[in-house]
Order: sequence, then structure tokens, then C-alpha cells
Amino acid sequence: MMLATQAEAFPDSASIVTEGQIALPNKIRSILGVDNGSRVTFIIEDGAVRIVNSAVYAMQVIQREMAGEAQRLGLDSEETINALVKEIRREGE
Repeated sequence: MMLATQAEAFPDSASIVTEGQIALPNKIRSILGVDNGSRVTFIIEDGAVRIVNSAVYAMQVIQREMAGEAQRLGLDSEETINALVKEIRREGE
């Protein structure tokens, strides 16, 4: 997925139909990595609206929320992670 930077910004427009829907131009859909049936998220920041791919945005939110969790749980090496996996597998048997 290619993200547009400030330097790559380009003017484009779309009409809003009676139901409030907009057809995103092809170049915008390509940049977002979306097609028919995909979902987008609208983020409002400082009076501007950003449109992002919902799946990508959800993954970014999860990654931010999980940042530091492994370290907090003491999973700071491959050995400790392997030990946890083995323990979980034993519990599941």
C-alpha cells in the first residue's frame, strides 16, 4: 500500500449523493489499498479529515496498544517465549 505524503498530495474531488455517499476516485482507492466492499475509517484531526484503510488502521491501533506488553510480562528473550508456549500447550492437553 502506498501512502501519500504532503509532497504527493493532489487535488481531486468527489460528489456527495443524496444518501451522503461518496465515490472515491480510483487513485485514492489505490493509495488506500481498498476496493469494492472494503471499509475506510475517517479520522478528524485539527479540523481536517483523513481517510484510512480500516483494516490497516485497526492493526496499527492494536500494535500501539500492545507495545511493551511482552517486556512488561517478562517475555524479553526467545527462551522465555518458548517456555510460555510450552506451558500453554501443556495446559491445553
